Amino acid sequence: MSDQTDVLVKKYTENGITTLTMNKPERRNSLSMAMLEALSAELEAVSGDAETRVVVLAAAGQVFCAGHDLREVRDQLGSYEFQLKLFNLCSRVMQQIVNLPKPVIARVAGVATAAGCQLVASCDLAVAADTARFATPGVNIGLFCSTPMVALSRNVPRKHAMEMLLTGEMVSAIKAERIGLVNQVVDEQVLDESVYRLAATIAGKSAFTLKIGKEAFYRQMEMGLAEAYDYTSEVMANNLQAADAREGICAFLDKRAPDWKDE
Repeated sequence: MSDQTDVLVKKYTENGITTLTMNKPERRNSLSMAMLEALSAELEAVSGDAETRVVVLAAAGQVFCAGHDLREVRDQLGSYEFQLKLFNLCSRVMQQIVNLPKPVIARVAGVATAAGCQLVASCDLAVAADTARFATPGVNIGLFCSTPMVALSRNVPRKHAMEMLLTGEMVSAIKAERIGLVNQVVDEQVLDESVYRLAATIAGKSAFTLKIGKEAFYRQMEMGLAEAYDYTSEVMANNLQAADAREGICAFLDKRAPDWKDE
């Protein structure tokens, strides 16, 4: 494996699992323009990578992600064009995660605040160390976490989202699990074991089926009940035409392991 010390986002793939690690611990893995561009490029590359079945989003150091780089924001306070470009790029990266045809699992150790919390909420699944903490503290500096609010409010109940947004206070990992921001909270010593066990379980499924299911999940959430049922009925009927659906059903009835073709 090549030296990636100076790379903003390190990439490593093994057994169908690609780990993307934000690698700027001295800046608390903040989402600077450069970090967002690096994340966007890696997500685009992994989207079409047949070897990758599941993505794990991780971070180097003691902080998962502290949100936007406030030094960069301060230096560009006079440029509305830069600010809009920054937030549009961040929004695009979050949508890349949602639209990625592979499941994305956040591996959260340390603090995830503001756009860092948004990053966790944008992932399909999240596993956090028991020492992890979360916040949308923009209100404390006069900059309401409006873009983080989009992902947060789509993951946790409304009143919990509003409490985080209006108070800016830290939320423990246990509370984050209780309100649905993360799936699991585990001892920090077994964080990697827990994350990669979950990733391996998902990687063992048909990649084609996972792609269909993930896309349908997010699309139907924005629909009314009747429209969602009409849409997902069509998705399932189309899914049944796929080779992996036929193989999976036959394997289940024959009491054997399926041989996925990812098609």
